[in-house]
Order: sequence, then C-alpha cells, then structure tokens
Amino acid sequence: MARDIRSLFRKDPRYRQMQKALASYDSQKLLTELNSAVGTRETEDQEERLDQLIRQLEKYPEALGDYRKWLQEQGIDTKGMRPMGSAEGTMSVFAKRLKNGRSWVEKGVSAMITGLVAFLDNLALKTLFGKVEGWTETKEEKNPPKHYVEKVTSTIGEVTRDNLLYLKGKANIPVYKTLKELAGF
Repeated sequence: MARDIRSLFRKDPRYRQMQKALASYDSQKLLTELNSAVGTRETEDQEERLDQLIRQLEKYPEALGDYRKWLQEQGIDTKGMRPMGSAEGTMSVFAKRLKNGRSWVEKGVSAMITGLVAFLDNLALKTLFGKVEGWTETKEEKNPPKHYVEKVTSTIGEVTRDNLLYLKGKANIPVYKTLKELAGF
C-alpha cells in the first residue's frame, strides 16, 4: 500500500499527511486524504489506480491496522516484533535466501527458517550437536599470504577444467568472451 501511495502522490502536498496516517495505522485519516485527491491525478491510469486503492481500503480497513495489537488481544507477547512494513521486508529476505531456485521439503525449510531467524536476530539455537549461544561474523583477510594466492592461481585451471560448458560452445557469444577475459583474474 505504501508503494502505491508513493507512486501516486510523491510530489503531491497531501503525501506527507498520507505517510503520517500510514505510520499511525489510521485508516480513516488515510481514506479521507485519498478521497480528497480524487479527480486531481494527471492521467486516467493514475485515477483508476487511486480508485482501486480506495476501494481496497474501504473493503479491508483492518489491513492497515497494526497486526501486533491483534496478536496482543490473542494473548501473544509481541515484544521485539517489527511493524508490518519491516515484517514484509523480512519475508522478502527469507524468500530470497530460501528459494532462489531451490525446492524444499517442509521439514527442511522449517529448519532453515529457524536457523535463519536465530542468526538474523542473534538468538541462541539448540542443535543436535549442542547449543549455539552467539553468532560470530566471519572475517576475511584483506591480504592473504602470498603463497596462498600463488597456489590458487596455479591450480585454478586444473580444478575448473571442463566445468564451464560455455567454454566448450561457440566462441562468439558474450558469455564466452567474458569468461575468457576473466581467465587471468
């Protein structure tokens, strides 16, 4: 909803009031601001999008509410929970990190989500091998030892030989040329 409002009203003087209404989860105030903008959009397409936004908000006013209040009414502790916009962003992170072309069985994705939540929120995690109390950040060496760089450079050709099918194909395609240019990298 915030994205639609931003795209329709970014330069409109009402935009600031709409942002405040969204931030305070005030659907009535937002609906008033949206209705006051009817007939002021530059194109017919924008007017149609505005009309759809108003109809959606009128049909589901609770969609703008703070989900944490509902959870509190159900007796669930919401301490540490993020507001809806942040929760949506977090779901995008999960989708990107967990999906990315992979298929998961339900038990596996559940375990991965548990681990990812524990890592992102820096929580303890109980595993078969014990309990992970804290998470450490991996530190990359800025200047790896010289012999290491030489070893990698000398063995990379042997390790990757015949692994890139593009190098066995046509020589005039951009991917082939790019990979050939990276050969000395």
